[in-house]
Amino acid sequence: MTTRGGARPTGTGPGRLLVAVYGVLAIAATARGAYQVGTRLAEAPLAYLLSLLAGIVYAVATLALARDLRRAAWPAVAFELVGVLVVGTLSVVDVGDFPDETVWSRFGAGYGCVPLVLPFVGLWWLRRTSRTDVDTPASPTSPAVG
Repeated sequence: MTTRGGARPTGTGPGRLLVAVYGVLAIAATARGAYQVGTRLAEAPLAYLLSLLAGIVYAVATLALARDLRRAAWPAVAFELVGVLVVGTLSVVDVGDFPDETVWSRFGAGYGCVPLVLPFVGLWWLRRTSRTDVDTPASPTSPAVG
């Protein structure tokens, strides 16, 4: 099955597993973040707000990948990658800002490092499914090689 210009929909085939993993993280992170913000915000506001933000980002990525909304998926997954790398680094270097865990703390160690691996897989999948046909012959306007 293909869509726009021969691209494969992101939520089909192996993309269904990717959407499922994103969905699980969306539910887990959003529930955890909402609970923490609602009950213990004063204890670690940065960590708890970041957990809630991560959950929202995972929810957007889940929906965008499931519905093949690439204009939303690319920035959501890229934001997720930056978030896990920045928060992961800061949580290791400066533990004082993160007295409690977030989804992205220690590069997602509390979640089996899935939050670290997932954006790389997500970006790879978006790129892979956006390709039309890698083996198409050169167009008549392409410069000759050799």
